[in-house]
This record gives sequence, structure tokens and C-alpha cells, in this order.
Amino acid sequence: MTIGKSPDRENAPSSVAPTDDAVQAADAPSIGRVLSTARLEAGLTVDQVSTATRVRVPIVHAIEEDDFGRCGGDFYARGHIRAIAAAVGADGEELVARYDAAHGGSPASKRPTQLIDSGPIKVPGRGRPNWAAAMVAAIVAVVALIGFNLVSGKGAHTGTGTASAPLPSGSGTGSVAPAAPSVQPPAPAPTAAAIAAVPADKVTVKLVAEGTSWISATDGNGKSLFQNNISEGQDQTFTADKLIKLVLGNGGAVHAYVNGKDLGLLGKDGQVVHVTYTPGDPQAG
Repeated sequence: MTIGKSPDRENAPSSVAPTDDAVQAADAPSIGRVLSTARLEAGLTVDQVSTATRVRVPIVHAIEEDDFGRCGGDFYARGHIRAIAAAVGADGEELVARYDAAHGGSPASKRPTQLIDSGPIKVPGRGRPNWAAAMVAAIVAVVALIGFNLVSGKGAHTGTGTASAPLPSGSGTGSVAPAAPSVQPPAPAPTAAAIAAVPADKVTVKLVAEGTSWISATDGNGKSLFQNNISEGQDQTFTADKLIKLVLGNGGAVHAYVNGKDLGLLGKDGQVVHVTYTPGDPQAG
């Protein structure tokens, strides 16, 4: 007796043959391999790609190794793939489509993760700012600044400053750098009234700079009246009972008025000058 075969079993295929698309997808290189190969063919380094795309070097390396976890999410991964593909000459849209097929979703359904909370920062335990205290502090600061400016301006014209400065070349061991001169308008010559007001029993010296010179001024007791540089347009005035000794680093840059008398420049350019003045008609010592 012959047993017939079942029609269904006879016609059933032994196995399901894979489609051409499936075989091609399985054989195709990965996204990272495509980008790495295109970069090498373009003759670019990872650093150059990073500079061109603003994608950090570690992330470029990770993408070329198909590690998209360092991108910060699908949204950023797609952007990095497009940027790198454009830099190395690959098809960015095709690679993004492959990424979506492998990871699911599409750009429209994904949103970048909010990394920074844009809300106001609240500090616990802190109330409103104390505006009254801040205003009082500001007023005190302004008053102190005004007082400092008044005192500084008054001291700049009395000629009694004692700030130390380096001595002229070869004349001492001073090591403090001279103060940078401030720009001031040229000082006017003494008027007749100012000359008449000079005390007859004292020696008064006014020095007006027409260039830059180092100046040292001392009185009869050896007390320092001034020791510093003065620059063009600046002036210094000194008064003493018996005498005033001057040392000038550049006599051709200093115009002198002694006891109300105009003595002109005290020397030649670059000349070191030593002079002494006493009350009465000025005579260099």
C-alpha cells in the first residue's frame, strides 16, 4: 500500500531565503567605519575634523568606533554624524537614516535633553538684599575718595612731598623706580603780585619743568623737601628759612623762579646741576 504525500508538506519550502536588502545591510560597513574610511581617504586627521566641525576629539573617536553614547542623545548624535560626514565627504543623510533604523525614531520625534536648568537660582536662607547698608557704604566710599583727591591735590603743589626716587646715574644707590609723571598743562609764569608776595626773610624756589628731570631739594638743616622726577608742565615750589639746596639731573629741562626772580633754565640739556639759594637777591652758591 502506497501512502501519498501531503500536498502542503510537499510544496513547503525547506528554508526562507534572505532578501537582497537584508544581505546588503548585513554586509555594509558600520556608520563609524564609513566615516573613518572617508576621513582617511580625504587625508584628514581627527584633530582637523574636530576643528572643522567643532565636535570634540574624544566624540569623533567614539563615533568612528560606533559608540554614540558619548553624544548626549539621538538629537546630538544625528547632528555630529551630519557634520562629520560633510567634513570628510560622506553622505550624511544616508548615514543618519541608517542611524535611525538602528536606534529607532526620527529627528522629528526626538528633542535634545535639557542640560541646564534655566530657572532662577535660589539660595536658601537668604532674604532680600540690604539696600540701606549698601547705600551707606557707597556714600562713605564717595566721601573718602573726594577727601583723598583734595589732600593729594593740595600736597602736589606745596613742594613738601618726601617720596623717594632713584638718584641720578652715578650719584647714589636708590632702587625705587620713579613715579610715572601725569600729564598736566604748562604752569604759568609768576605774576607781579605773586612775586611781591614772596616773603623777604625766606628763600622761595619755584621750579617749572620744560622737559623731564630728576630733582632733589633740601633745606639748611638737611631735611628733604622733595626727591622725585618731574615732567613737562609740572612744577614744584619750596620755601625754607635759611637756604635751599637743589640737585637737578637735567638742568636744561628746568626753569627756575627764585625769590620772585626769573632765572631761566638752570643748565644745558643733560647737565647735572648743583645750586644753593638764600633769602634776598638769588645768587647761585
